[in-house]
Amino acid sequence: MDLDGKVAIVTGAGSGIGYAIAERFASAGASVCVNYLGYEDDAKALAQKLPKAMAFRADVSKAADVQAMVDATIKELGSLDVLVNNAGIERSMPFLDVDEATWDLMLGVDLKGAFLCAQACARAMRDSRRGGSIVNISSIHEDVPFPGYTPYSVAKGGLRMMMRNAALELAEHRIRVNNVAPGAIATPINAKTLNDPDKVATLQTIIPLQRMGRPEEVAEVALFLASDASSYVTGSTYYVDGGMVRYSQPL
Repeated sequence: MDLDGKVAIVTGAGSGIGYAIAERFASAGASVCVNYLGYEDDAKALAQKLPKAMAFRADVSKAADVQAMVDATIKELGSLDVLVNNAGIERSMPFLDVDEATWDLMLGVDLKGAFLCAQACARAMRDSRRGGSIVNISSIHEDVPFPGYTPYSVAKGGLRMMMRNAALELAEHRIRVNNVAPGAIATPINAKTLNDPDKVATLQTIIPLQRMGRPEEVAEVALFLASDASSYVTGSTYYVDGGMVRYSQPL
């Protein structure tokens, strides 16, 4: 799984899964654009320690920010071969209490942002005639209901169909599109769960492998999908969840 000579954009790479993916891609030889909106200091420090990288602040829900990021990446790193759509936000709110502003924010980042990045990067990949790979960091909740997180689940469900459509339309340009769907991963976004012993115990019950995952484990699957090792793979979702999506309560 070699990315030598490849250039990748990883969105939301200042922490958690995005941070781990940027690190892993760099170790596989890629030049990396470390995108951030929050975690600015961490993102800049990561870019400085990687062999060939740049940090770029962009709000993925804004088309102008996304295009500026793509243009800067190509100008500074030389090309664009891989996009990892990782940037995302998650908020707990009962269905009846979800207000318009929260709905727009969640869908704007988690779904519209992924679309804007995929479209802008795919255009650059098409124009370069190099092909490429788009990897969306989705969630098991693209399939599994998540009470209390309706906007998040809707965004991830939409991301599943966006991936499938894009995979078909972009295949002629040798651009592959796939999703990685993490389950319960030990990242800052799950800090409240990690600090609640009862919730951790519940997770250990419903996850067949009986533990939360690590960001590095998600990064390995993203690397596979970004590399030529998956050259005949497109239009698929890969679960990284310890079997959580298959959990079934015995009678």
